[in-house]
Amino acid sequence: MLLDSPLSVIAASLLAIFVSYYSNLWLIKQKNSTVLDYPNSRSLHTVPVPRIGGVGLLFGTMLAWLAFSATLPVSVWLGLCVLACISFMDDIWKVPVWCRLCVHTLVALGFCVTIQFDTYGWLFVVIGVLVVIWMSNLFNFMDGSDGLAGGMVLIGFGYYGLVAYLSGYVNFAVVNFSVAAASLGFLFHNFYPARIFLGDVGSVPLGYLAAVMGILGWINDLWSLWLPLLVFSPFIADASVTLIKRFLRGEKIWLAHREHYYQRMVQSGFGHRNTALLGYAAMILVGASAVWANFQDEVIQFVIATIWGLIYLGLMLMADVGRKLCTDKQ
Repeated sequence: MLLDSPLSVIAASLLAIFVSYYSNLWLIKQKNSTVLDYPNSRSLHTVPVPRIGGVGLLFGTMLAWLAFSATLPVSVWLGLCVLACISFMDDIWKVPVWCRLCVHTLVALGFCVTIQFDTYGWLFVVIGVLVVIWMSNLFNFMDGSDGLAGGMVLIGFGYYGLVAYLSGYVNFAVVNFSVAAASLGFLFHNFYPARIFLGDVGSVPLGYLAAVMGILGWINDLWSLWLPLLVFSPFIADASVTLIKRFLRGEKIWLAHREHYYQRMVQSGFGHRNTALLGYAAMILVGASAVWANFQDEVIQFVIATIWGLIYLGLMLMADVGRKLCTDKQ
């Protein structure tokens, strides 16, 4: 089916929701112990939960793309499939970190080179590769609380699709709305109390898509680089600041932990549900401001980004000071 009408956006989204919902429902009913995420000292859940929900989400997304003849660079399709495969293997058998990073690097390099990013200079290629690698892993780091990562996908790709649609790029709107819709189908099972998790098979490819769709939209003059940065800034800010702090403390940054701000909110008694709902509110607000700013001049975009940066910094400082005071009292 061709993308010959705005109705294709609705039809593709409905297909993605339907397939994702029922695919994940089927996965939940499977009792194979190899796909269960058992609680450990770093987990925020208390009972075993299936951890390959990303399979159903990606299946819904890609089926909608195929059904509506969505046009994407071959490198995106290939990169998505490769990352899904290596991440699925990691969910089941635990692939060494160095091996996963090598695959992530090759996928990121393949994307940046094949879209002729080198025409901007090799510095852009290096930066692009680092951005794609970081976003792929960032989503994995932030997928640790019921409904949070799924909500970021729904809202983030929803805003991508909205801007593409408003700009008249129906094909690119379908591509992004399909991801958002498939996430909604997944969220019906993942919102607290979660019956299934994304797993690496979902979080890593989705982080990759967040980066590459942002870059493709910029290359095609749909938005400035501020828009993808702002739309996904709730995740970018938490993961980046946490990583820097752990690095400065001399900790092994590749090991699992519970130091992210969203994890600390859950542990403090705020809970999975409230953490997700507060996260959704922040995602909606920052995304809406990013879409508005995208149609303004660059000075306004910079001001909006600066304001949100100061807001994040203030909230993090408050959280750190509060934690220190509680520790001192104990």
